[in-house]
Amino acid sequence: MRYTILAVDDEINSLKVLSAALTSNELTVDTACSGEEAFSMFKDKHYDLVLSDYKMPGMTGEQLLEKVKTVSPETPFVLLTAYGTIELAVNAMRLGAYTYLTKPVDLNLLENIVHELLLSKKQLPDDGIEGRFQFLNIIGKSKPMQEVFSLIRRVSKTDANILILGESGTGKELVARAIHYSSLRVDKPFIPIDCTTIPSELMESELFGYERGAFTGAMDRKIGLIEMAQGGTLFLDEIGDLELALEKKLLRFLQEREIRRVGGKNKIQVDVRVLSATNRDIENEVERGEFRSDLFYRLNVITIRIPPLRDRKDDIPLLARHYLEHFNKKNKKVIREFDSVVLEIMTNYDWPGNVRELENVVERAVILCSYDSINTECLPCKLQVIEDQKCDEFSELNLPEMEKRIIKKALDSTAWNQSKAAILLGISRKQLRTKMKNIGLTNK
Repeated sequence: MRYTILAVDDEINSLKVLSAALTSNELTVDTACSGEEAFSMFKDKHYDLVLSDYKMPGMTGEQLLEKVKTVSPETPFVLLTAYGTIELAVNAMRLGAYTYLTKPVDLNLLENIVHELLLSKKQLPDDGIEGRFQFLNIIGKSKPMQEVFSLIRRVSKTDANILILGESGTGKELVARAIHYSSLRVDKPFIPIDCTTIPSELMESELFGYERGAFTGAMDRKIGLIEMAQGGTLFLDEIGDLELALEKKLLRFLQEREIRRVGGKNKIQVDVRVLSATNRDIENEVERGEFRSDLFYRLNVITIRIPPLRDRKDDIPLLARHYLEHFNKKNKKVIREFDSVVLEIMTNYDWPGNVRELENVVERAVILCSYDSINTECLPCKLQVIEDQKCDEFSELNLPEMEKRIIKKALDSTAWNQSKAAILLGISRKQLRTKMKNIGLTNK
């Protein structure tokens, strides 16, 4: 199934970058240099998604949004905005924009959002699995991942708070996005917050927003991330890193479903579903008093545990080929496959960095590969060591060498008493002496 995107920007180079990044076997990108041109095109042709710059001469992105929503309210609309116009973009979201991205646009993030948003328009099978081995943007044929898919399908249509557990790099945010994009809130914002990247002194104002004059430097009102997620999903990544001082305020929000901006007097009702994730052993932290138990139980109505990649080795070749296709396109290469020995090395490796590490290894291999298939030369040293060890082990299986080592071990364990060594080996003393002569072993 093919989808068509309308990209709008008065900067020609920006349009070229967007078109090159998004065009694929599934996606066609049409471009327009103004809001007026875009709306004229939109009236004449069906588009599955509109990407528009906010600030343009003539019709602005917000004005284009209003016109598009008048003609086709269900069409997703994503705004691209400079840092100075983020507050305006937030207002536009209230008019129906799906979300906004700041410029310069992170193309990988844009690709993920576009892919997930359009996949959410597909009719999912009854078991909630996109194809046999894919749920939205998550890939896995192993039993543990099929169980994760099944659980996502069962919880996605509810408003239950969900705690996603898993090691770093296992794809916790992908699971959160899959829940959102298969939920009844799919046409509302998905707002991710990484609790490790926002300084603790700024976290409260980032989450709840603030009023003008609330503190030194608060020149204008700021809408908080919770309020921005109105009607949609708030994803608190690495919730275990949240400062204890904020846990009480977050708990109050979860209990009352209302917030108060910093420096504000009025309470604001918020309809937001909360998903959270951590790579920590948060249950132990609760027992040690390092994380509020009442907040933990509010967040943890349902738990989804994502298995590490070492526990789902059946998925490694599938994931590797998926990333090969992705990075072929990104780097304009045509590498058809991995050598069988490379897939074997990948499958035997434990992947401490999980799926994220596998993705990085495949990207590196695609960039370095000069052939039509990826061989061991394209792998990082840590994976080449596995192959070297395998070769060493194979050389040790050379029959004469192995026989020599076994005989010597039997002799050493019997203080070189040939009769006793022969008994250990299950052969006669004469046979032992013949073998010792043939392999160059002499009495001590």
